[in-house]
Amino acid sequence: MRIFMCFLVFLPLTLSAGEHLPLSTTFKGQEKFHRIARKAVKGQWGRLPMGSRMVKVAKELEGLPYKSYTLEIDNHIESPSVNFQGMDCWTFFETCLGFCRMLETPKPSYQPRDLLRQIEWTRYRNGRCNGNYLDRIHYLAEWYSDNKKRGNIKDLTRSFPNTRMHNKCREMSILWKSYRYLKHNPHLRRGMAAQEARVTRMPVYMIPKHKVAGIENRLRNGDIIGIASSHDGGFCSHVGIIIKDAQGRSRFMHASTTYKKIVIDSTISGYLGQFKKHAGILVARPQ
Repeated sequence: MRIFMCFLVFLPLTLSAGEHLPLSTTFKGQEKFHRIARKAVKGQWGRLPMGSRMVKVAKELEGLPYKSYTLEIDNHIESPSVNFQGMDCWTFFETCLGFCRMLETPKPSYQPRDLLRQIEWTRYRNGRCNGNYLDRIHYLAEWYSDNKKRGNIKDLTRSFPNTRMHNKCREMSILWKSYRYLKHNPHLRRGMAAQEARVTRMPVYMIPKHKVAGIENRLRNGDIIGIASSHDGGFCSHVGIIIKDAQGRSRFMHASTTYKKIVIDSTISGYLGQFKKHAGILVARPQ
């Protein structure tokens, strides 16, 4: 298995667009990255199962400030990027996953571009960024589909009691002024609307909120949990990962707007119960 995964790491990964923006723009918090990377090398985290590895990396990020729009790094050029100074819910789980995938290739030390290659591979449609904002996967439902297709995750949602969702993806078309690239490049808005229409037509399933407590014991460390929304705009409104505590409970770890930092929250069913807008969950297991 490890040989196969290393093969996946080497073949398709090129940092095509990253060369067009300086590393000072695409990678924030290099000191923290190097500190975690040195710890991972010393502790041989790369030998751990993926779920255990996800927990190791995630706990190094606990307490990091919540920061929104960290992906909007330029007015025109899209590029893989990482920010260890602040993360939102998407970049938190994505950085954990990318860091863990990076460790699949044993090295005496790691550099920022090693992580950027992994971010490109999971963040962008078919694993490639050519400098275009529309290369990026902007909706979590499509991220699940695209990364499942390429063997990066196993989508477990339909292995639990589930129901099909019927949301409409349109948030970015409506709120285009909030997105730096869409604001400065009006020609991208039509393409974004077309992508949203395509994602809206995708078959997307969720585990309803009232069923989650009954399946919590089947969740594992590092499972990626999409929070399904009852509102139109997108299928999911939030995302985080599972951390098993000493009692074996499935806690939800996420970059929280409530706490304004990355936290290990209550159980996933308990978290869902705090918000009426949360309709259920999607479950992906990193491979």
